Amino acid sequence: MRKVSVTVETAARTAPAAVIVGIDGPSGTGKSSTSKAVAAKLGLRYLDTGAQYRAITWWMLSNGIDVNDPAAVADAAAKPAIVSGTDPAAPTISVDGADAAGPIRTAEVTAAVSAVSAVPEVRARLTALQRTIAAEAPHGIVVEGRDIGTTVLPDADLKIFLTASEAARAARRSGELGSRSAADIAATQAALAKRDAADSGRKTSPLAKAADAVEVDTTELTLEQVIECVVTLIEDKQGA
Repeated sequence: MRKVSVTVETAARTAPAAVIVGIDGPSGTGKSSTSKAVAAKLGLRYLDTGAQYRAITWWMLSNGIDVNDPAAVADAAAKPAIVSGTDPAAPTISVDGADAAGPIRTAEVTAAVSAVSAVPEVRARLTALQRTIAAEAPHGIVVEGRDIGTTVLPDADLKIFLTASEAARAARRSGELGSRSAADIAATQAALAKRDAADSGRKTSPLAKAADAVEVDTTELTLEQVIECVVTLIEDKQGA
């Protein structure tokens, strides 16, 4: 198998069918639901890198760090201990030993995560963590995020970039939040567009499709169809 990167050893990956899969794309394309389901079906581990960025953002907010001050965020980036459980049936995340699965999904964290994520020291710290987790997955792993194929795991065995129209993404995200009113969908679409602009425009590891990624447009597909598509792509790679 290929190395995850020049700095990460992959000796732990001993299973013949081991495969490292990177799934990227903007919010609302179905990355999390697809990645977890695919990993569970194929007996792979699963990592939500976005949860790690949310976790470090939550820690910053909880500890009085000014998230709009890049220097302050950079100085604190190495302090919190972030641990991700990679069982796709029950993924977990903790910060300094405390369960952070609920707190990281608050509106306050959502509003601040792009600013924190743009700080190079934060990205360097979490990228190193993500590479270590991927390298230690004995049978392979599905890693989802926004810069997996381009930065975190540039030598992943398979890279997939999920896309969908802004309208479809807004409708899905509003549904997840329990509202399908026209006003709420419009507000969600505006928020997604703002997050896309921030993630795509940041200088360090912007949201982008890797040149060798397989693009899957999920606009007209059900979740089950997207899962089947990705499973097929992985099985083809494993059998190659």
